This record gives sequence, C-alpha cells and structure tokens, in this order.
Amino acid sequence: MKKVLILAYDFPPYVSVGAQRPYSWYLYLKEFGVEPIVVTRQWSNKHGNALDYIEASESAETIVEETEYGTIIRAPYFPSLANKIFLAYGEHRFNFIRKLITAYYEILQYFMVFGPKKELYFAAKEYLKKNRVDVILASGEPFVLFYFAQKLSKEFHTPWVAEYRDPWIQNKSRGKGLLKSLNAFIEKRTLKGAASAITVSQFCIQQIQENIVNLPFHIVMNGYNPEMINAVAAVKQKKDILRIGFAGTIYSWHPWKSFLRVLNRWKKNNPESNLEVHFFGINIADELITFVESEIPFIQSAIFVYPRMPNLDLMRVLKEFNLLLLFNDYSFLGTKIFDYLALQRQILMCYEADEEAVILKRKYYSVEESSYCSKRLQAETIEAVNSGIIVKDSEHLYEVFDKLWEEFIRNGEIACNSTGAEKYSRKIQAEKLAQIIQELV
Repeated sequence: MKKVLILAYDFPPYVSVGAQRPYSWYLYLKEFGVEPIVVTRQWSNKHGNALDYIEASESAETIVEETEYGTIIRAPYFPSLANKIFLAYGEHRFNFIRKLITAYYEILQYFMVFGPKKELYFAAKEYLKKNRVDVILASGEPFVLFYFAQKLSKEFHTPWVAEYRDPWIQNKSRGKGLLKSLNAFIEKRTLKGAASAITVSQFCIQQIQENIVNLPFHIVMNGYNPEMINAVAAVKQKKDILRIGFAGTIYSWHPWKSFLRVLNRWKKNNPESNLEVHFFGINIADELITFVESEIPFIQSAIFVYPRMPNLDLMRVLKEFNLLLLFNDYSFLGTKIFDYLALQRQILMCYEADEEAVILKRKYYSVEESSYCSKRLQAETIEAVNSGIIVKDSEHLYEVFDKLWEEFIRNGEIACNSTGAEKYSRKIQAEKLAQIIQELV
C-alpha cells in the first residue's frame, strides 16, 4: 500500500470548510490503496470563533493518533507575538505593531523554517526520520506548507504535490503592485521541484497557471462527506415555522443586507407569516446583529445567530430547515454548496443579476475572473441537479417569498426534487486523489 504524508493546517476538530477536504482524504484514501499520515496542528475550539486560529494549544508535545483510517500527527501550536497581543488586548489595540510583526513572519517564513506554523514541519520531519512515505502532499492555505513540503522533499528524496484549495497570488486580499510581485516570486520559488499540483476546478488551474507554468495539474473537486449525510438522512423538515438557514463565511460582496431588507419588507406586508432566518458560524456576527437591531424591525425577532459548531451537528440542524441560503460567488464554486446539495433542501441563491450586488462585487470581489471560465458556477451546479432557485434580483426575491410561503402553508414543507447530487461525494473525489498518487509513484 502506498503512503502519503499530508500537511494540512485546518483539520478537525477545528470547524472550517477547509478542514473537511483533508479530513475526507484521511477517511477514504485507505479504501483505495493509499495510507494517509496527516500532520496538522492541535485545535481546542476553546472560543468557538476565529480566535481558535491563534489560541495556543493545550499541550506543548506532539500527539500521535493511530486509527483504522491512518495516522494523525498533531503538532503543538505557539502563537506569534502579534497573536499574543491580539489575545491579550483585543483587535482594536496595537493594530500597527501587530501588522508589522505579522508581515515580518509572513515573508520570512518562506525563506527559513520560522513562525507559528513551524511545528508542523518539525513534526513531519520527525516522522520521516523513522518512516518512509511515497508522496508528500501539502494543502494550502496556508501556503507556507508548500515550503515545508519542498524542504522535506529534498531532505528525504520524496516527491511532493502542491494542493491549492484556492489560488495564491490571484486573491486580491493578498495585495497588488509590489506586494503581489513579491508573492509571485515566493510562489514560483516555493513550487520549484513539485511533482504536480492539485486544485478544485478548471478556473483555479487557469488562474494558478498565470504564474506557475510547466507543472502538471489535476482536479480533485470539493464535495460532501457521505458518512455525515447518511447520519442525518432520517431527519425531516420542521413544519411549524418556515426556516431559512445559512452557514459559513459572509464575504464583503455578498448582498446579505439586501436579502434581509427584502425579507423585512415582505414580513411587513405579510404579518401573519411565521418564518425565521438562522446564521451559523458567520464571521460578521456583531455587524449583522447591529444591522438587524437598527434597520429591519419587522423581522428582528426572527433572526438568530450561532457560533461555529461541529459539522455533524450543523448538518443535523440544517436538515431540519426548509430552505438553505446561498450567496453568489460567481466564478468561485466554494465548498458550502456541496453540503447544501447533499442535504436535499431547496437552495435559495441570491442573486444572479442584482444592481446592488453588482456594485458590491465590483468593489470587493477578491477573485480575478477570466473570460475563459463561467461566472455562474453555483447557478449551473444547482440547475444541473435541480436543487434550488436562482434569484435574479431583490424584486424577484420578494416574488419568490410569496410563492414559497404559499407552498409552505399548503404542504407544510418546501419540496426539493434534486437528482444526481451523489456524484459530489468526497469519497469519489478521494478515489481520484488515490489514483493521482499511485500514478505519481
């Protein structure tokens, strides 16, 4: 059986969509002839929010877990000085100093084993001193794991594979001009010697190849965890209240305010209606709550916000809901959509051509789009399996609410007659990865 050492920073019990991708490989690779050894960091979920990303681990020692699926090596985590200041004084103090320290770490970590993530490198190195593997795979972000994989590959004469969950320099949040040029140089330097690369879509391949050429690419899509979906298969929609659920990150280009304003207007005109909107693990909880309290009085009592929760618990809750809210990410498919498809609940995608949403996209959208790739990937995916409603704009949303409410009153639920979602199983994608690894060695 082939062995693959997987460097994966995000990994359960940390709750993030990025953690589910390497976790699925850990669960399923062995079924297809590849034994996974995952090197990650220790996570405690002490805060239940973004602070968990910078909180020190409870143990200062490396923890090794052997299971029927493979091996998990959990390295300790020690926060940087910038993160210690953040934890001690909060996000609004010493901003400039923290940014300087973070920039120092961010650059230097690609030229020497340095910074708060270095313990993953040392844990992987200790394992490789005593054990042989056939391939090293690094999952980015964080992309410093590519640097670790490159060094380990040279030290132990083992091929390594770069796994891009997202493009590196094409993300506008990484800066432009001189900063983008620096990142482009670091990316090229880091990818030297990689045997191949993996990413989630053809769109990502085209973006990455603007800077990284002559490297073979493979597509291993995101998907849903079939074991988790099977565990909640028997859960039924609740029929007392029309419930809409949203889980995950809300980006600056998402028209969430427009969505809530429309719902507020609709509720004002339909005061007898009984509906709720539930947000799980969002990154702008305080901002959303402030907006709800000040601007949408008619549905203020119907908006609920929850911290992150384990994925199985989240799937069970969402399975009870009648509708799942999705905001348009245009050329970016994301990961949340796959869980939504697998839950077989009607998806409400907002919006396809809304004026306010277009303005937000123009101002904030962090992905550099290409004329060669579709700008409606989510809509096409939903349409392909008949899993939801593609809402054109805010006025269309109001009309959709009318129809959905009528259906809910008539049937006590919202129907979802999707077909073919099973092709997005992460188990199928793990099989593709296993084939790539076996062909490589």
